[in-house]
Amino acid sequence: NPADTRILTLALTSETLPLSKVQDLADTRLAQKISQLPGVGLVSIGGGQKPAVRIDVNPLALASKGLSMDDVRAAVAAANVNQAKGSFDGPRLAQTIGANDQLLTSASYKPLILNHSGAPVRLSDVAQVVDGVENQREAAWMNTTPAVVVNIQRQPGANIIEVVDRITALLPQLKASLPPGVKVDVLTDRTGTIRASVSDVRFELMLTVALVVMVIFVFLRNVPATIIPSVAVPLSLVGTFGAMYLLGYSLNNLTLMALTISTGFVVDDAIVMIENITRYIEAGEDPLAAALKGSEQIGFTILSLSVSLIAVLIPLLFMGDIVGRLFREFAVTLSMTILVSAAVSLTLTPMMCALLLRHKRPEDHGWLYRTSEKGFEKLIDFYDVTLQWVLRHQILTLTVAVITLGLTGLLYVVIPKGFFPVQDTGVILAISEAPQDVSFASMAERQQRVARVVLKDPAVASLSSFIGIEGTNTTLNSGRMQINLKPLPESYIDMFLRFIHGQPQLGHDQERTAVATDIIRRLTPELAKVEGIRLFMQPVQDLSVETRTSRTQFQYTLESPNASELEEWAPQLVQKLKGLPQITDVATDQQSDGLQAKVVIDRDTAARLQVTPQMIDDALYDSFGQRQISTMFTQLNQYHVVLEVAPEYRDEPDDLNNVYVHPPTNAKVPLNALTNVVQGTVPLTINHQGQFPVTTLPFNLAPGA
Repeated sequence: NPADTRILTLALTSETLPLSKVQDLADTRLAQKISQLPGVGLVSIGGGQKPAVRIDVNPLALASKGLSMDDVRAAVAAANVNQAKGSFDGPRLAQTIGANDQLLTSASYKPLILNHSGAPVRLSDVAQVVDGVENQREAAWMNTTPAVVVNIQRQPGANIIEVVDRITALLPQLKASLPPGVKVDVLTDRTGTIRASVSDVRFELMLTVALVVMVIFVFLRNVPATIIPSVAVPLSLVGTFGAMYLLGYSLNNLTLMALTISTGFVVDDAIVMIENITRYIEAGEDPLAAALKGSEQIGFTILSLSVSLIAVLIPLLFMGDIVGRLFREFAVTLSMTILVSAAVSLTLTPMMCALLLRHKRPEDHGWLYRTSEKGFEKLIDFYDVTLQWVLRHQILTLTVAVITLGLTGLLYVVIPKGFFPVQDTGVILAISEAPQDVSFASMAERQQRVARVVLKDPAVASLSSFIGIEGTNTTLNSGRMQINLKPLPESYIDMFLRFIHGQPQLGHDQERTAVATDIIRRLTPELAKVEGIRLFMQPVQDLSVETRTSRTQFQYTLESPNASELEEWAPQLVQKLKGLPQITDVATDQQSDGLQAKVVIDRDTAARLQVTPQMIDDALYDSFGQRQISTMFTQLNQYHVVLEVAPEYRDEPDDLNNVYVHPPTNAKVPLNALTNVVQGTVPLTINHQGQFPVTTLPFNLAPGA
């Protein structure tokens, strides 16, 4: 769905507030207000800095007190509740019952008592309780500054420019509601290229109309005769606007292109009508009689011309798939313009000819008419000479025609072919990939190194960067980067329009001279010098038929009912593709090299000690899974309490020795007495397309391929 593309990206940063507070402000004040605007489909927040109370347990101190992680989880869950409590309803007054049953700050959790016998053990004795973030394995940056990124998507069918204009109008009010230390920047605005494109097409449409009128005047050399087709053009376009409104079409690049092309068709009918009526007027007939006679004679010709032009568009009207859906508005708009033009030429044009055209003798014309008439006569004489020569050399003429036809077929075969041309929208989407066993801290450092290299390029204005697991990022070893380019040099027309609107002119340091594909080629060798990470880049396209976000422009999919065959043959195909000079950036979505520490349970020993696999899984999840064990409800949002062992106790598999379970016998049992850790690789992650496993091999074409 093209509506899934982010139309606006905001970045929130602060030098005085922690990112968790910034994200909370973005979630409760910014995102909720923006999501209420008409046309906004989704507002998502990236960066993983949602506030939470984090409990980092010292497993050794906990075990020394005879407690387990499960005891901590149960105590916290029991201490923080938000249940219905009822109300008092007396003879005169009614009172709702409330209680301090919720704990909303980290300080409130520290004095919690974990045991119910012997000396009391408080949570602060065995853990550090801090106000932190819900997920420590997500991060986002604006350029190289940690930030909270707000991505806005529109609803399907909503006008992208209207939606962005509503958001832009609301932003000053939203910024005023934030603390002064929070800065909001617009990182990416997808409407920039759309506005520029529509503006250019609109100017081209007006220029086309002006040129058509000028050409008509040059050849007719009659002001009244020039006015008639000049009126027919805007009337035909206005009539087409009415038809577009009834059909639910908008003024977009495709419909504006159709209107621009139709300008030449629109005047054809009017000119044919005027010439035929003028012929009778010059023969001495009354203008009204000439208009009736001429229009009656030429009416069928105009209808046949219109039908033949529409017949050319029939393949576009009935074309299927994405191309047919894309160009249907173009074909329908152009067809409607031709029909309206025919109606105008058969009604309004003869009426205006009867009112405006008058017969003029040759001697009554001015010097401009007489001078240009001599030029046209010479042109006609030259055409007569060349036509006579062609008719005398018919075999040579036919030979040239056959050679031209053959060259046309040859060029059709030789010219490169593609689905859509690569568009320069001013935004480059980049997906980073590191080794599958990379840690989050190392991935963050490598992502920042790549960002610094990209920002050195003079054509780059800014970028937003993200790592961690979310909707589009499915693994920790991959990240996303959206690179915003400076605008291309403005034309003199754009500079004039900017001057008219009182906008400052762009300096040379604010513009770029290279297109997006050239910038990607320029960045590729520099990024290859960054060790331990690869960056796949491609220009963001307004039109895309991909079903998922890809690292490259092309994808090759392998499908097999047998997953082991995919695991065997996909790497071999990757190696072969890498050897082809026409292909670059070859990769695969197979994830089979990540490290895994597999905990093998000694079930006999576990059964003897009354330890179940569920207890072991709970102990592992409590210790190493950032487990959300309780929820805090507020008036604006809800937050979680996250349980995990302290960072120094979750670095490597040997830290499993510090985790204990407590079976019903109340004996303290270390995990290493029940399990054995086997280190290996993560089992192959298989994607499915339909019922069969698939492996996707993304790649780009080399320059000139």
